[in-house]
Amino acid sequence: MTTIAVAGGTGALGRQVVDAVRRRDLTPRVIARSQGVDLTTGEGLDEALAGVDAVIDASNVVALRAKPAIAFFDAATGHLLAAGERAGVRHHVAVSIVGCDRVDLPYYLGKRRQEELVRSGPVPWTIVRATQFHEFAGQMLERSRGPVALVPDMLSQPVAARQMADHLVAVAVGEPLGLAPDVAGPEQHQIPDLARRLLGHRGKRTKVVAVPLPGKAGRQVADGGLLPGDGATILAQTYDEWLAAHSVG
Repeated sequence: MTTIAVAGGTGALGRQVVDAVRRRDLTPRVIARSQGVDLTTGEGLDEALAGVDAVIDASNVVALRAKPAIAFFDAATGHLLAAGERAGVRHHVAVSIVGCDRVDLPYYLGKRRQEELVRSGPVPWTIVRATQFHEFAGQMLERSRGPVALVPDMLSQPVAARQMADHLVAVAVGEPLGLAPDVAGPEQHQIPDLARRLLGHRGKRTKVVAVPLPGKAGRQVADGGLLPGDGATILAQTYDEWLAAHSVG
């Protein structure tokens, strides 16, 4: 039976990917510190990748500055690719972000480094860039504890994480594609508007204040830098459908 390792398999997307692997009656293997595997040092990776057919890298780091973001992806991706080569992994799928190549947000500089390593690495690869997930607005709200929530003023075309997870598994069991088409949802939205709708769904009266992103990155986002390119793969679930399907509190 095909075994797919999911790096970051306990994270917000990673958990969804593990479930998607199981939905296809394949075998997931979770790569996470809680499973005794440390991407930043490489500890436990050789054992974790033994007998693995494909890797989906959904690993992530919370970093508001470029230096720690780049350092994380440099170490994690480098170790994952090296261990994958030793294990004979046939396909490495890296999850990236639509616009990371043209929007100079600090975290995106880390994703660029990840992509560089994958492209030049020893394992056949696919890079799948996705837009923000439907959960993104809620993640922004969690950072503001109080009667006012500051949410970045971003135009996006958000996608359902569950559908993205199914898409990633379908890609992983196929042949390496190089840079795959962007993946996005069916509708464009301002992230602060999604936050307001989420709060309404929860019955909360928190005031949302849209905060423009500063400097060059802000101008790049305002110019549509986070929107998918031509030929993008559009997954079906709308934000309203996602809200209706989730009991959020």
